[in-house]
Amino acid sequence: QQALEAPRFVKLTFPGTDVIVESRVPEGVRQALERRGHDIDVQSDFSNMVGGGQAVMHDARAKVNYGGSDPRKDGAAIPEPIL
Repeated sequence: QQALEAPRFVKLTFPGTDVIVESRVPEGVRQALERRGHDIDVQSDFSNMVGGGQAVMHDARAKVNYGGSDPRKDGAAIPEPIL
């Protein structure tokens, strides 16, 4: 879940120096990218511009499937017992 909620960035074009970042990416990181020549486009805290995902982890010992859901997209995660 922590990885799904982490601040993100995306590079949508191959040529050029444009990078889209969420506003939660630390200012120091954004400044360092600008110093290296990147053009930074800052989006909202949890922007759907940077993608989204869902994750499932299977715990064979506990016989449970755990899930994580990205707050940028529709979805929910509920532990599922395996019978």
